[in-house]
Amino acid sequence: MSEQQGRIKECRAKKDELLTLAKKRQSSRWEGYYCIGDYHGGKYECDFVSPYSKGACNIEAQIMVLLQDWSSHEWLSGPLNLNVVELGHSSGLPTNKNLCRLLFDSFGIELTATYSTNLFPFIKPGGMSSAIKHADLIRAAHEFAIPQINIVAPRLVICLGLVTFNALREAQGESRVSIIAEAIANPFRIGVSKVWCQAHTGALGQNNRRKGNILQVTEDWRRMKAEFDTAGQIQVP
Repeated sequence: MSEQQGRIKECRAKKDELLTLAKKRQSSRWEGYYCIGDYHGGKYECDFVSPYSKGACNIEAQIMVLLQDWSSHEWLSGPLNLNVVELGHSSGLPTNKNLCRLLFDSFGIELTATYSTNLFPFIKPGGMSSAIKHADLIRAAHEFAIPQINIVAPRLVICLGLVTFNALREAQGESRVSIIAEAIANPFRIGVSKVWCQAHTGALGQNNRRKGNILQVTEDWRRMKAEFDTAGQIQVP
């Protein structure tokens, strides 16, 4: 088998495994939550664990972005958003605009070059800022997020926000960290992937992290990129 044939076979296997996870999400009902297909006749439904992957589904990506959750009952109960139907996210939302800027400024890549998804794949009641039980986030990490990381096997996983990072850590048997600065300073591994925390790219997360140092977020991402470059092709232990 040639190298190209091997690569094609590997990509097909990844796609099949990711589709199996998507089908698991589609057929699951978690008490207290809604499903993506419950809204607008299933217009937001897709064959990914999260619709966010529609616009960022590079299964050979070296970088994965992991956000907390995709949407809320209140938002999805509003008018159908065709931009979100197509891309899986709203391109004008500050969270996404900041993420795209940081990816480009730090790594020189577009969002489409990554594999991006959400930790929690179901729809929470209430609005976009509503909380999700921490136990359910850890369960979602076990059942959906960590399997996606192991399938795609990127060199780097960027977790947006302390809550997402801690859910992954606890699902892996690591201790929880208490503040965002500590989280950013303590990346850990899942398989071949290095998992880093960064401040959530929404306005609140960015503003909080910049208190006392307007360049703090930029410095955080530069440090992550420097380690990414240093690791290069070094074999992961």
